[in-house]
Amino acid sequence: MITSPLTIQIHEADNVAIVANDGGLPEGTVLASGLVLRNHVPQGHKVALVDLPADAAVLRYNVPIGYALQDIPAGSWVHERLLRMPPARELEGLPMATVKAPAQAPLEGYTFQGYRNADGSVGTRNILAITQTVQCVSGVVEFAVDRIKRELLPKYPNVDDVVGLEHTYGCGVAIDAPDAVIPIRTVRNISLNPNFGGEVMVVSLGCEKLQPERLMPPGVIPIADQRGESATPEALDVVCLQDAKHVGFMSMIDSVMTQATVHLERLNQRRRETVPASELVVGVQCGGSDAFSGVTANPTVGFCADLLVRAGATVMFSENTEVRDGIAQLTSRASTPEVAEAMVREMAWYDAYLERGSVDRSANTTPGNKKGGLSNIVEKAMGSIVKSGSSAISGVLSPGNKLTREQRGLIYAATPASDFICGTLQLAAGMNLHVFTTGRGTPYGLAECPVIKVATRSDLARRWHDLMDINAGQIADGEKSIQEMGWEMFRLMLDVASGRKTWAEHHKLHNALVLFNPAPVT
Repeated sequence: MITSPLTIQIHEADNVAIVANDGGLPEGTVLASGLVLRNHVPQGHKVALVDLPADAAVLRYNVPIGYALQDIPAGSWVHERLLRMPPARELEGLPMATVKAPAQAPLEGYTFQGYRNADGSVGTRNILAITQTVQCVSGVVEFAVDRIKRELLPKYPNVDDVVGLEHTYGCGVAIDAPDAVIPIRTVRNISLNPNFGGEVMVVSLGCEKLQPERLMPPGVIPIADQRGESATPEALDVVCLQDAKHVGFMSMIDSVMTQATVHLERLNQRRRETVPASELVVGVQCGGSDAFSGVTANPTVGFCADLLVRAGATVMFSENTEVRDGIAQLTSRASTPEVAEAMVREMAWYDAYLERGSVDRSANTTPGNKKGGLSNIVEKAMGSIVKSGSSAISGVLSPGNKLTREQRGLIYAATPASDFICGTLQLAAGMNLHVFTTGRGTPYGLAECPVIKVATRSDLARRWHDLMDINAGQIADGEKSIQEMGWEMFRLMLDVASGRKTWAEHHKLHNALVLFNPAPVT
């Protein structure tokens, strides 16, 4: 625990620093520089290092995160009520693929124990997923999954879990609207996630708009035939509750359990095998962020992301509104102008989506973010972007789309910033391992994929000792470097991918899937 006053200045040009001490620092505290605090400054909040006249740019990350609304004397607490937020960067005249990523030697010889699938992907878990076509069957799926876990799963020791892919889509929606493709392909592609071993089972009501054949058209489900080659089933495995054979509720449950047994039998025959680290598909995300996110946890993830890319793996970063204010940094790092242009298209589409809903970009920063020291979305964006590391951005993925085997390296997967929607879309993209950083704390988890939780502060890691897998707060405490924490994270990823349980898995924490549906509801 830090006892002497400690502030953290990100860039030498910054005219503010954040207070690192638990509980903050009281008025009158003398900093190492000799500066005296004029106010109590809470932990994670900013203190002015020099006199800031009205209209002066307030610099953090060497970026103007705001402009002073009044004179702010050195030693003062700098918070959002004293700042005018900068305007959003226009999407024209951006630097396009102008920055060459630093050369990094390949990382070879790193492996994990995973499950190979017929489509060439690799799972980190061996899970039976039961897909639903419509929200109306959620209660039946939930009841059936509970029984399967209690009565069937113990008979199949090589199967890790059974999950219901429950959602609130499928009927009462404009199913033919142009944007309806997003939630439909999201449900479809989640069902094909590598952690489900190619075993696709669907529960349908019967009368819904999203019919099983539309959700899973012929040819989208690769399976292995007896020769080990890729083949396609002739009929989709569907349990339709409105079928005449179902007499009463329990007959529906029996049908689901009977079909589940077929899939469990096949999944139980699978075994882990040694695969290269290049088979990892890692989604990175932050939630409940604070001012330490961009100092400790997210830079650790960024360093680890570079290690993963060097090992040939795929890393997805996301969250449109949390990187929008750093768009120039991202387009400049694109591997080609075409990749940069694809990123601009995604941002422009999302800008238009928010404008249709009359949503101001400042709505992203939550009360909790502000309590943790983040004044506005510009400051939050600068800390969020560092999760992407320094590698070239090699591809862009639209919401709900699935990565191809050719898409490797650092990928921008365009998603809303909402934790649950972002996680849902990253699952649809093919994520087999998730990393989630938090400063304020959140019990976020996914049943479909292991989630490694990273605390930005040691105080959070101590209080939530059985929820956080990594304490990146050790960086702020001066106990470890970003590089040391990054390697620790990399090694933990390989262990978790090989079967080691995260705290979220121990507690069976999971959030419901939340689909991104920009189409109108009827």
